[in-house]
This record gives sequence, C-alpha cells and structure tokens, in this order.
Amino acid sequence: MASTNIICFGQQPNGFFPKGFFVDKILTARELQRQIGGKIVWFCHDSDHDYRETVTKIKTDRYPGGFVRLNINQPSKFEKLFTPLYLKSIKPGWQEEAGNKLQPIIPQEAHKTFASMQAATVADFCIAMYRALGRLEGIEVLRSSDPSFRKKALDISNQDHYIDIEYKGVLVHARKSERGYFLNHGGNVHEYIPANSKPITQKLFSPTRETRFAWMQSVIHCTHYIYGKGEKGYVDFTPWKDVTFVPRKEIYDSEFAVIDPSASSG
Repeated sequence: MASTNIICFGQQPNGFFPKGFFVDKILTARELQRQIGGKIVWFCHDSDHDYRETVTKIKTDRYPGGFVRLNINQPSKFEKLFTPLYLKSIKPGWQEEAGNKLQPIIPQEAHKTFASMQAATVADFCIAMYRALGRLEGIEVLRSSDPSFRKKALDISNQDHYIDIEYKGVLVHARKSERGYFLNHGGNVHEYIPANSKPITQKLFSPTRETRFAWMQSVIHCTHYIYGKGEKGYVDFTPWKDVTFVPRKEIYDSEFAVIDPSASSG
C-alpha cells in the first residue's frame, strides 16, 4: 500500500502538442494534489502502436474547416501501422516540413520549441515537447515500454496481451491469439507472425486496454486515478476498492491541441 497519496493518470503520447483531454487530466491531477498532497504519476502507454494517437489537430483560420490535422510521419507504411510508439521512427525531413506549416499558425515561442526538439522516435518527441512546454513539471513519467516496469508488472502471459516482436525488419506490436501472434489490418483481416526461436519473456509483454489498469496498478499502486470518458467504458472500477477514481475536468476542447506554453499549466 502507498504511504502517501499517488495520483495517477494513464495516456498514450497524444500529439506533438498535447490534446485538450490530456492537458485536462494533468490539470485535474494538479488540483487534486493541491487538495490532498502526494505525488503525480503519468503512466505513459507508449507501447501502443496506433498512429492515430499522435494526430495533432490545430485550430486555424488558414485552412478549410477552421483547423489543420498533422501527424508525425514514418519512413514506411508498415512501421506506421504496426511499430509501437516508443519505437516508431521519424521520417527524415518531417520536422522541417511540419515546422513550415506550423510557423504561420502557432505562437512564435511554440514554434521555436517545436523546431528545437531532438528525438529519434515518436514517443520521445512527444514527451520531450510536453516537458519543454512545462506540462510535466513535477510529474513522474513511467512508461509501459520500460523493460524494468514490465519486469515488475503483473504476469499477463496467460491473458490477452501484446508482444513486441521482430517481423519484416522492424519490431511490431502483435496481439496474442490461439493461433499465435498477429497484426490486425482492420476488421477481421489478421496477419499471423511465424514462430521464431527467440525466447519470449515478460519484458516483451504489454497489456490490452481491458487489462491495462490492473497491469499498471501492480507497479504504481496509485491511491487516486484520473480517468477520461473513454476509459469509463472499458475499465472496471469495482474491484479496486482502495482506489479513488476521479473524472477529468473538462477545461479545453478535448480533441484540439493546446499550443500556447503560457496557457495554464495548473
């Protein structure tokens, strides 16, 4: 059991400028911390492979519809679709190209921050941006990709889970099934990965969204958890009598990026 309050929220890296709902979770956690004390932990689920998590939607009158949608590009479509966020590489030239699009539509200071970032992977780039914007000040970041975190976590080898496994020259995030590990191309189109001789260990496993909270909690032991609207649909709160579940406050437009570094950081 925790000897002090541990206020936690879980979230994938979600845009090179953070989406409103992510900033809302941070602000909710900071407000709760002011009330009860303790520390704040971001459980960063950077093992996820869904490239849509990092779509960055920015309000601007310069584009039809009043916004522009950008994302971090990868060298190949296969890597974009199936490599986990912590390993998705960044296509050479992407940052300069995106910077040119951003320059006329975001504050100068925010553009300088973006242009100054140096990171080799999607997750690292996003996390570095959040730090530079001051969003993560005083917040401990624990990543689901960290081998030491995985080693400490609940054994999920006999449950539905994902594995990071080499396939077609890259590491992919493949899901377990009775037939073996597979990649989902959409709908019921599954590409099964041939078995190989490399040992499968707990350091390669990460959970599905349904088992993610239990897996996370086996390491973090949070006393309070900030949850979003989507999580309420798949996280079963009832077994966790010792955890106080707190809904995130709705402050920003949830799907649009929060750009200005001078905007409230809580």
